[in-house]
Amino acid sequence: MDMKLSKTFSPIVALLVNLLIAFVVYNISRIEFILENLSYFSEHLSFSYLLRMFGGGYMFDRSAIVYSNALYIVLMLLPFWQKENAVYHKLCKWVFVVVNSISLVVNLCDSVYFPYTLRRTTTSVFREFRNETNLGDVFWGEFLVHWYLVLLAIVVIWGMWKLYYMPKTNVKEFTKWSEKLRFAGVQLLALVICVPLGVGACRGGLETGVRPITINNANQYVDRPTDCAIVLNTPFALMRTIGKDVFTVPSYFKSEQEAAKIFTPIHKLTPTGSFRHKNVVVLIVESFGREYIGGLNKMYFGGKYKGYTPNVDKLIEKSAVWYYSFCNGRKSIDGMPSVLCGIPMFKEPFVLTPASMNNYTSMAGLLSKEGYSTAFFHGANRGSMGFLAFANKTGFQQYYGRQDYDADPRFGKGKDDDFDGHWGIWDEPFLQYWCTKIGEMKQPFMTTCFTVSSHTPYIIPEKYKKVYPEEGIVMHKCIRYTDMAIGKFFEKASKQPWFKNTIFVMTSDHTNLSDHQQYQTDIGGFCSPIIIYDPSQELVKPGMRNGIAQQIDILPTVMSILNYNKPFLSFGCDLMTTPNDDTYAVNYLNGIYQYVKHGYTMQFDGNKVIGMYKLTDLLMKHNLVGKVKEQAQMEIELKAIIYQYMYRMVHDKLLAK
Repeated sequence: MDMKLSKTFSPIVALLVNLLIAFVVYNISRIEFILENLSYFSEHLSFSYLLRMFGGGYMFDRSAIVYSNALYIVLMLLPFWQKENAVYHKLCKWVFVVVNSISLVVNLCDSVYFPYTLRRTTTSVFREFRNETNLGDVFWGEFLVHWYLVLLAIVVIWGMWKLYYMPKTNVKEFTKWSEKLRFAGVQLLALVICVPLGVGACRGGLETGVRPITINNANQYVDRPTDCAIVLNTPFALMRTIGKDVFTVPSYFKSEQEAAKIFTPIHKLTPTGSFRHKNVVVLIVESFGREYIGGLNKMYFGGKYKGYTPNVDKLIEKSAVWYYSFCNGRKSIDGMPSVLCGIPMFKEPFVLTPASMNNYTSMAGLLSKEGYSTAFFHGANRGSMGFLAFANKTGFQQYYGRQDYDADPRFGKGKDDDFDGHWGIWDEPFLQYWCTKIGEMKQPFMTTCFTVSSHTPYIIPEKYKKVYPEEGIVMHKCIRYTDMAIGKFFEKASKQPWFKNTIFVMTSDHTNLSDHQQYQTDIGGFCSPIIIYDPSQELVKPGMRNGIAQQIDILPTVMSILNYNKPFLSFGCDLMTTPNDDTYAVNYLNGIYQYVKHGYTMQFDGNKVIGMYKLTDLLMKHNLVGKVKEQAQMEIELKAIIYQYMYRMVHDKLLAK
């Protein structure tokens, strides 16, 4: 390399070489982690499986390395030639070695702690042991037993020190202003380029729809939850859960048993006959708020409201629906656990918290054990929104996304022509694909599809822009398009041999833009459809029920329809057997719990009731706190729900045993 170029690019080359060393160190600690805990993994490890997990581990290592080495990266790329001297280079070396030595030691220590938790350590460990006074003795005892890990740490740290690549530059070599300015310009450009690359590394990618990766994303690369510990690294698990472990058990009750006398999420159904091997199809429609659906608004707006969903309206006429129905969160990642697992969003999205690493299952997981084939469909990129990881974690045997659609010669044909340019495959072709793939599943089956088109940036295919022109708010044309896609799905499904042996459930993940005040209130913003359709009309009779339904009711309701007779967990109720006046809904909004029951919406801030509104008070104008006889009972019930939720999150009790 030319001497001038060598001086100019030397810090950049050194940075890249040293970050590569950091990756090597992380993989050494991962290999050690496996060997230290080989008995937990040996029975199912294969070379291809290890490659998959190490490949997934790269994404988490990349994020942790960029997070922890951010200062080092900036120090190396500062665009000042004056810093190029032995003292500054030695300072950078110390920063690099110290930071990555800490990461190494944390990983090694966690390999010892793993058998006690079967997962990577998160920040909750600091609260778990904050009142312990014997940690010094415990640590010293483990130090002696695992002396070989101490030796390994010394060798690896010594190796980092010796292999560290020093920049081959010195301020004395920059004798001309042209050289100084060229050096500063190149370093500045490198630093600017590093910003988006670093953000992408920390987030897990820069693609549209990619959310910052969390520890739950590790489920995407494993066949069982315990193996997530191989994919993850402890620095990442710690950094990504700082301030995220929001679940604490309140002091409302002395014990879980006391709270269970009022409310328990463990369902033990008492079926009247044998298990029914009915197929189950769950359609989660992006942003499909109740407000848009004419068939669910006949009682409002003077009976003149037509809505934007003629096809869904026809479906509603043949389905069971509820006078009041709600979602349990305001994000897509809230909808998945609510609909499929019976777990609502309290405080933070469940899948973004350390509790997402707990043991839990879903409708798919329960039915898989009954011999069902299960598959999850989402028209976006594989792994988008963390849905691939979630599906894998909760018992779905197959996952189909944008790439799978494009690879199918009957649909995408490898051309990607049906990609909307932002999120995924347009709803119309993807729902047709879903219907076709359902027909290829072995019965009985349970399958879920999550649509993508009714979403910002609120666009529809070019060929439909004149069919569904702009009207009302920008969301409405998208709703009309998706409604059409749903109509075509059911039209095709109705001709399939499996159709009449299937229970269909349709809901939304959350609500979206609104142009009616009653859907813009605290509780109105959670109004989502809950539609259950039985083509045979033998098990679920059509009609509007005068009760309350919510997403977390879907799991126990479907299991009741199937005559399932084993215990399972859901924070909702069985809508088939629960009296209308005992149905309820819960959700969480900006620090406030909302509890809907007995014709009221109660608002509770964790300590006291701050609001009490009639459901018929559509604009929530009249606060009746302290004036409603049901308030006291509703408060104790909500406290029991919150207590059970927090207790089970903290203590990993999300499975019925």
